[in-house]
Amino acid sequence: MSTDSILTTAPIQWLSVDSPILSDQVLDWLMELGSMTRRFEQYCNRVRIIPFRECFITGEQLSDESECLPTSQRYWLREIVLCGDNIPWLLGRTLIPEATLTGPDESLVDLGTIPLGRYLFSGNKLTRDYIHVGRQGNRWARRSLLRLSGKPLLLTEVFLPESPVYKGKI
Repeated sequence: MSTDSILTTAPIQWLSVDSPILSDQVLDWLMELGSMTRRFEQYCNRVRIIPFRECFITGEQLSDESECLPTSQRYWLREIVLCGDNIPWLLGRTLIPEATLTGPDESLVDLGTIPLGRYLFSGNKLTRDYIHVGRQGNRWARRSLLRLSGKPLLLTEVFLPESPVYKGKI
């Protein structure tokens, strides 16, 4: 990842979903198939997105992410902090090959403070190839290859310490 990525504090160690260090509660969160934004909304009054970085990057600026996406001259990068009631809960990094940004999906470059989940789960053209689970230090993470009308995008999410992921069921 590029040197000023929101996720660079430590590398993410990708794990098997059968890993003994994964509790059922954490695994339930990491394997969420629906909108993470909607799930977070069950635990707060307001979800808010703080954009960290939005820009095009080249393939040379990717790390192991290049293995998950088709080759492209440019990728749209969006990094955000998701807050629940103004408490940072999640770091998000979305990479979208330029070829995915066609037709109505061109608006992905203009999301700003709109949660990605609001866009992705607003229609029925979304599919998910996989979810990888992992750890970044003491924080849980996941990475999903999603497809909009068959066109890929990669979403990596790191759950911050105050996230409901780490709390008992409410």
